[in-house]
This record gives sequence, C-alpha cells and structure tokens, in this order.
Amino acid sequence: MSDSPKHTAVKATVDAAPAGGDDHKSARRGAIFIGFALLAFVVYLVVSGQVAEFWRAMQSVQVPWLVVACFCMLLYLIFGIAAYAIAVWLDPESPVGIRDLISVEASGIFFGNLTPMQMGSTPAQIYRLTKAGQNVGEAGATQFTRFIVYQFGLVVWCAILLIARMPFFTEQYGDITLISVFSFGGHVLILLAIFAIALMPRMVIRVAHWLISLLARVGVATDKVEHWREFVDGEVYSFSEKFKLSAGHLSSMALTVVITMMQLGFFYLVPYFLMLAFGHHDVDFFSVMAASAFVQLLSSAVPLPGGTGGAEGGFALFLGHFYGSAATAGYLLWRLITFIAPTILAAPLLGLKSARNASIHARWDRITRRFRSSKSDQAPMQRALDAPSDTSDKASSSARRRRGTRVRQTADGIMVLPHAVPRRTDSSRKSDDA
Repeated sequence: MSDSPKHTAVKATVDAAPAGGDDHKSARRGAIFIGFALLAFVVYLVVSGQVAEFWRAMQSVQVPWLVVACFCMLLYLIFGIAAYAIAVWLDPESPVGIRDLISVEASGIFFGNLTPMQMGSTPAQIYRLTKAGQNVGEAGATQFTRFIVYQFGLVVWCAILLIARMPFFTEQYGDITLISVFSFGGHVLILLAIFAIALMPRMVIRVAHWLISLLARVGVATDKVEHWREFVDGEVYSFSEKFKLSAGHLSSMALTVVITMMQLGFFYLVPYFLMLAFGHHDVDFFSVMAASAFVQLLSSAVPLPGGTGGAEGGFALFLGHFYGSAATAGYLLWRLITFIAPTILAAPLLGLKSARNASIHARWDRITRRFRSSKSDQAPMQRALDAPSDTSDKASSSARRRRGTRVRQTADGIMVLPHAVPRRTDSSRKSDDA
C-alpha cells in the first residue's frame, strides 16, 4: 500500500527531450513577447517626447554608483548558487558539482524571466539537476527545498518591510497599496501549501491516488495509470524524505535562510544605488528597499512573461517619485540590470557541466582535513623551533659545570677532550728525554 510507512523510492528518470523542448518553446514565446513590450515602451518614449529627458538623465549618471548596483546584482546571483550548494552538500553522495549549480541557477533565471509568473523556473531547474545525475525525486526535493527557503526569505523580508514602511506608502498612495498586501498573502499561502506537501506525504498520496482513479474511470490506459501510481508513491516520499533531511540539519538550514535573506537584500538595494547614480542622495534606503519589495510582489502576480506590466506599473507607482525627472532612465537601467542582462548572460551557462571527480561534500571534507592536518603539522614545527633555545641553555649549563674544559686537535686531525688525554708525569718526561 502507498500509505505504508515502509516504502521504496522509485529512481525515476526524466525524458530530456520533452522537458527541454517545452522549456525552450515557452522561453522563445516569452522572449518574443518581452521584445515587443520593450519596443512598445521605446515607441511610447518617442511619441510622448521623453527621449530628450531620458538622454539628459543618462548623461548625469555617476558611473561608480552604477557599478555598485551591478555588483549587488552579481552578489544576488552568487548567493543563489551558494544556497543551492548547501542543499547539495547535505547529501554526501550527490553527483551535483559547482558548475552544475551555476547551470541550475542560470536555468532558473533564464526560463523564469521568460515565462509567466516564473512558472518555467522550477521545471527547468529540476531538469538541470536530473541532467547532473539526480533522480527526479531528489532533484524535486532539492529544488523545492530551495524554493521553500526562498519563499520563506521573501515572506520574512516583505513582512518586515510592510510593517516598517506600510504607513508611509499608505499615506502616499492610499488603498492601492493593498495590492501588495494581497500579493504578500498569496506568497504566504504558497509557502504553507508546500510545507503541507513536504510534511504530510501520505495525505498527498491519497489525494493523488484519488485523482488517478478518476482518470482511470474516464478511460485512461491501465499501464499509464499504474506508472503514475508508482511514480507518485516513490517521488512524493522521496521529496518528503529529502526535505526532512535538509530540515533536520538546523544549522545548514539556518545558514541557507541567512544567505537567502542577504540575496534578496542585495536585490532590493539595486534601485537605491541607481538613485545615488542619478545624484539623489537624500533618499531613505529602507523605504527604497520596501518599495522594491512591493514592485517584486506586483510583478510576480502578473501572469505575463517577466512580469511585464506589473514591473512597469509597480516601478512607476512605488519607485518613480524617488527618481523624480530621472524616473524613465532609472526604470530602464533597473530593468537592464535586474532582468535583461541576467537573462542574456544566463543563456551561455545553461549547458555548463561539472567534471564529477568528487561530490561537493567530499571536496569540503578534503579541504577541512587539509586544514586540520596543516594545523597539526604546525605544532611539532613550532616545538622544533623552540627546541634549540632549550638545548642551548642545557649545553651552556653543562659547559658551566665543566669549567676550564677545551677541545684540542691532534696532528692526525682527531678531536679529543682534554680530560681524555693522560697527564704527563715527570718520570715520563725523563724517559722521553733519554
């Protein structure tokens, strides 16, 4: 029975061609849609006569602050890879390497940015993890554990920023700010639903079997129904076990949460440094972070590729007044740094693969062993360095005990001590003279 606590996880495989094909088709459609949206925005700038204002704002950009904004986005990507690395490190036999994780993160960025509500991100990342050697259940568990931590960090950040700056934005914009509250509630519900799936696999399997039975009654082939049941029985439990394994390492899970919080913090700081690049030094960075979080909530709720419409409307609503006359240029730079450039740069990294000489866990153990051995080797070396002073003190003390002793060299070159040479008496001298 599927409800039995003793089960065998099925090592399922994923069909690479359909998974990759669906992702690429959806990404192509999303790229075409976003290209048309950007073209429409450029046409709007020309028709509305804002091109001159845009160029004036761009000519006043302070490049150092612009570089800092780009560096924040780079840190966002690096921390994302680090969070995956911790999840993979928990499994000592995981075949996934660092290059694989770079490919996984790049897949999430590329397919997530080009699909509505980032729906292509999770399947693409699971697909990349299976190509790295994990089975579907392990890849799903790794991905969903990462997704849960990311959602948790997002919810915590938004809760902090909503509580801290909600009165300011409510006074500034009125009831329209409630859109962000509803979007925040949606993210909370998603987080709770995933927790329920991870912690109650038996209930999920019962519901899945009930749905599969309905499909069997309407005429679905028996072999397909049995395959689906085996897949559900194995993969749901595999996902649950993998998540519980990750959650059982409280220190690693806490570190992943901290890394995710830092990752989102750097993402929310990009608009702030762009404001500094345009010379707006009198802004409150915490308010800007709150506005950036509100924009992300709105764009993630819009069912269009890249959050098109929600990103533009959210930026104009929550961040536009901070930029003033440079709002158009600020929006284009913000969109370029946080969306267009990462999507383009992620494309060449999709096929990156690790050599798989050793797992991340094994490499970490090797590094720690070398560190411990180097520290243990330093102790006898230090004792050896300290030894000459002790021996010299002993030698000097023994020399003091043997006062008047000197070393004499004979004609044959042999070193002897004076006390080893017999003293010559008067009788021996007379015999020598004779």
